[in-house]
Amino acid sequence: MTDSFTIRPEQPADAGNVATLQAAGFGPGAYARAAFRVREEAPHDPALSLVGLVGPRLVASVRLTPIRVGPARGLLLGPLVVDPAEKNRGYGRALVRQALAEAAAHGHAFVILVGDEPYYGPLGFARIAPGRVRLPGPVDPARLLVADLKPGASASLEGRVAGEPRDG
Repeated sequence: MTDSFTIRPEQPADAGNVATLQAAGFGPGAYARAAFRVREEAPHDPALSLVGLVGPRLVASVRLTPIRVGPARGLLLGPLVVDPAEKNRGYGRALVRQALAEAAAHGHAFVILVGDEPYYGPLGFARIAPGRVRLPGPVDPARLLVADLKPGASASLEGRVAGEPRDG
């Protein structure tokens, strides 16, 4: 990671650049994915969504969306996206670490994501037992991961993941 990489909260003016990064990273089929379906039910939380910059250029983004799994409230991480020209420099991991710290500081109990365990495992994520948690579409059970921000928070998770619109 370079010294010029900085992380800050996502601002409304970043929306276009974030959308461009997401399109480059995920392509047009992204919106058919199960996690994107959850994000259609509730907007991401701007207080917990971050961007990474190299100098003045936005090169990475991570968003956290409020969710409910049965009666439990938590967050869905993603999309995490890094400019293809800036990959493998630690920017994505840095964003995830900061996002988890912010979520914990705001009192959230857990964060779920659909992703690769070898990448996210060292950041505190582990597989959810198959069949306990469902998304509104097919997901490889090996890719459904959770990070407990409060000890044991995910132990009783069961049900469908649904977006949780913020109050107000």
